[in-house]
Amino acid sequence: MIATILLSFGVIFLAELGDKSQLMALTFSLRYRWWVVLAGISVASVAVNLIAAGVGHFLGTALPAGAIAVVTALTLLAVGVWTLRDALTSADDTETAPEPPSTRNAFLVVISAFMLAELGDRTMFAAAALASNNSWLAVWIGSVAGMVAAGGLAILVGKFAGKHLPERGIAIASGLLFLFFAGKTLLDAFVPGVDGVAALALALLAPAFTGAGVLAWRFSRREREPVDQPAKALP
Repeated sequence: MIATILLSFGVIFLAELGDKSQLMALTFSLRYRWWVVLAGISVASVAVNLIAAGVGHFLGTALPAGAIAVVTALTLLAVGVWTLRDALTSADDTETAPEPPSTRNAFLVVISAFMLAELGDRTMFAAAALASNNSWLAVWIGSVAGMVAAGGLAILVGKFAGKHLPERGIAIASGLLFLFFAGKTLLDAFVPGVDGVAALALALLAPAFTGAGVLAWRFSRREREPVDQPAKALP
């Protein structure tokens, strides 16, 4: 059983490196408290890997990847638009982002987005494949540990980067990243023939145009702001 746990941990941890789920964990860590993100990832990992181990061990079939991809993309799109709206509609135009959502709301956002991103992902298929020939309990334990470890690594990177970046810029970048994740999810599910650089380029179209629009909006807003006139000296 220990060997299966270690095998599952290694497979899932390596599969998560550079995956969209790890990038999502990094993005969430730029916006929310680290322990909220880690707790949300842990809960989602427990649920997703339990489904994967159960499916692989008892059924040997996969969940409908197409439908899951659509729901996941819509969720990521909604989170991205929400984040951009909060960043752009704050009262002032300083480099301070609006207050983050409540701990409870952030926790639910992380769980739902991370869980939907993992359903039908390559890591879920890997866990299901391992469970088909090994103890589902050992695979479940090892997969959860590997997924949480990968997420924790991403959170550390995000927190380090967050100390050197302005909060408003982080919020805008987070929103654009979620738009990228939404596009990449749809491409992976429905256009499997497009991969590599081409897939990345297509997925970057939505955040690129949105980012250009954000820059144009902020530039025009600053152009409309009155310039403070220097006070005249008294005679």
